[in-house]
Amino acid sequence: MKKLGLLLVAVALALPFVWWPEIAQGRDGLALFSQYLGLGALIAMAFSHVIATRWPGVEMIFGPMDQSYRLHKWLGIGSMVAILLHDTIDADMKGLGRETMLVDLAETLGEVSLYGLLMLVVITVATFIPYHLWKWTHRFIGIFFLFGAFHYLYILKPFKNGDPLGLYMWAVCIIGTVAYAWTSAPRGMRPRKRYEITAVTKQGEAIAVDMKATGRPLRHRAGQFAFFRFSGAGLNEPHPFTISSAPTEDGSLRITVAPLGDLTNRVSRSLAVGQALQADGPYGHFGRAKGAQVWIAAGVGVTPFVALAQALPADAAPVTLVYCVRDTSNAPHLAELEALAAAKPNLTLVLWQSAERGRFTAAALPDLVDDIASRKVLFCGPVPMRRALSKDLPKQGVSQRNFHYEAFEIRTGIGIRRLAEWLWQRHQSRSTS
Repeated sequence: MKKLGLLLVAVALALPFVWWPEIAQGRDGLALFSQYLGLGALIAMAFSHVIATRWPGVEMIFGPMDQSYRLHKWLGIGSMVAILLHDTIDADMKGLGRETMLVDLAETLGEVSLYGLLMLVVITVATFIPYHLWKWTHRFIGIFFLFGAFHYLYILKPFKNGDPLGLYMWAVCIIGTVAYAWTSAPRGMRPRKRYEITAVTKQGEAIAVDMKATGRPLRHRAGQFAFFRFSGAGLNEPHPFTISSAPTEDGSLRITVAPLGDLTNRVSRSLAVGQALQADGPYGHFGRAKGAQVWIAAGVGVTPFVALAQALPADAAPVTLVYCVRDTSNAPHLAELEALAAAKPNLTLVLWQSAERGRFTAAALPDLVDDIASRKVLFCGPVPMRRALSKDLPKQGVSQRNFHYEAFEIRTGIGIRRLAEWLWQRHQSRSTS
């Protein structure tokens, strides 16, 4: 995550304190703290909406989209905590004026916003709820932001909307509203690249979908991903897929889809030649590492490495691709990678079949790569495998700084399960000691 984005968020959250000493004159300190929590929640939510737009410049400020979405998630959770505290700590102050019908309405909308956002945050972190249901409910977050903005504008507070702090918060509310309006606008009003499917081929347990541009093509770098909407198959929700082909002159693309979730399972069954789809992107910085490298791919996680292997220059530093699969029958793009490795002296392909050799671990790397400690390691695959590699690679001389991955998970929990597992392990270790 880029420091620039974190600094921008921190400055925006701290800016109200520029005017706070004057506002705090003769006021209840606890009530003022509650008032600030309300402002902070609106600021955090506005940033969250801006990141969700995926506007040009978002990655430049906040970092690659996978990291930006992490910040998006934690801004949402942080704003929810702030709102709960704001509601719990009495923000009422004497001498702010009398209540009117507009103030009462603002109070009511504030309560609606609180409970609505709480429900949506719970749905977001409850990852067992199907993706399409989460996606549908997630749209209401912007509405509750608007309710919160109305609550702020018309509630009794220790400064006026025309004061410097008031104008600043006006700007926050407008930016958040514009961002929400953009993400909620009809899809035809937002720029998309249009494509048509030219081939659908079986690749192990996955399918490869080749497509050609029917207008201005998307321009990407090897290793990037885009959001695809398969309108021809009646699948209207955009979903991120890594582009599994290197850039071409005509802008044609390929993605590889494995039936891993509810949406990808439907996609893998529904696509056919001639269907239309739309692409939004590209995004991500994966594959930008320089020098000698080791690529570790697990299953359909091979997709960015296929594109990177296609684009690997003849004069590039040596690369070893460790391709982890259960067996060759379910290995997407294996024949293509074998051909690329045969044609490129600086690309070495190592096929690791878990059915024969067991699960791949970092301890196996020194036997596969002589100079592992001097190489950068890039990984794409399941989250548990990534966590295991992140823990064990330092034992093989690979620092965390030289371990690169793209953790693009649109929807994740907040680590409660991992915390529970850690506490249980601690309990077990104490019981046996």
